[in-house]
Amino acid sequence: MNKLIEEIENAKTIGIIGHSSPDGDCVGSCTAVYQYISDNYKDKNVQIYLQPFKESFYFLDSAKTILHEWDGKEYDLCIALDCGDDKRFQDFYECFQNAKRTVCVDHHISNRGYADVDIIHPESSSTCELLFDLLEFDKISKETADSLYLGLVHDTGAFRYSNTTKHSMEVAGQLVEKGIQTQKIIDDTFYAKTYMQNQLLGRALMESILFLNGKGIVTYLKKNVLDFYGATSIDLDGIVDQLRLTKGIEVALFVYEKPNGEYKVSMRSNSYVDVSKIASYFGGGGHIRAAGCTLPASSIHDVINNVSAHIEKQLLDYEQNLEEDKCITD
Repeated sequence: MNKLIEEIENAKTIGIIGHSSPDGDCVGSCTAVYQYISDNYKDKNVQIYLQPFKESFYFLDSAKTILHEWDGKEYDLCIALDCGDDKRFQDFYECFQNAKRTVCVDHHISNRGYADVDIIHPESSSTCELLFDLLEFDKISKETADSLYLGLVHDTGAFRYSNTTKHSMEVAGQLVEKGIQTQKIIDDTFYAKTYMQNQLLGRALMESILFLNGKGIVTYLKKNVLDFYGATSIDLDGIVDQLRLTKGIEVALFVYEKPNGEYKVSMRSNSYVDVSKIASYFGGGGHIRAAGCTLPASSIHDVINNVSAHIEKQLLDYEQNLEEDKCITD
């Protein structure tokens, strides 16, 4: 018996939480565990707590049960999903701290463990892929499969990112057997954009600039622009991924201004720069090819300069290693 199932079976009340600004893998993994417990353990009292997320995720039945504020309940077990650092719980940190037992299930390479039981597998494309390996296939309902597929789609970029493995595709195939609507999930939750999102994307692309001899691309949106559109972080989804597709680019940066002099930085790389190391240096985290952090700074330009210095170092190290390899070969 794996540790997750063991902890679930030993608890009567269970709280489920994820990281701030929840994405598809976070919402998918949280609702998948909720649905699995609800389907197979009728005697358990279970509740999800998450910050607000994309409206398109509400096609999941269990998403409608989510509370966006902690109601003060203390649980026998708190399950943290898709969260590489307990600081990212934000509004729900006390829910985690006050639980009698805690479990973390995650795939972020930056996760060093913070729960009573840590199940961390960086080789998994997503937390939902990892969960599929932990849950009993015969007990996975169509509703649970919908959630798992949502997370798998979003963290693999609809199976386009480099973290997509043979196993990822095999998991997707087995979830299809549960009767999920694959095209609807991909089109409606991953590709579909609102008119506002398209306007913000267009503005961000128009104002992007190349740096580091064309190896990097960066764009930013100031708070007054976001206020003009009435945009939230949810509306900025996908901008950095579009930047990454620019021909010849190794690293893409997207920065936007938050209240109180903070800036959110999203990073993507294509081949060899480890953006998770850069994010971790600034107190953030993520994956080798996709990571992020939040920095206090006097201006967006200070943020870009600070982050780009770390990118440049990795680029130089990579080029030096190539040169050394060439000399050895010659």
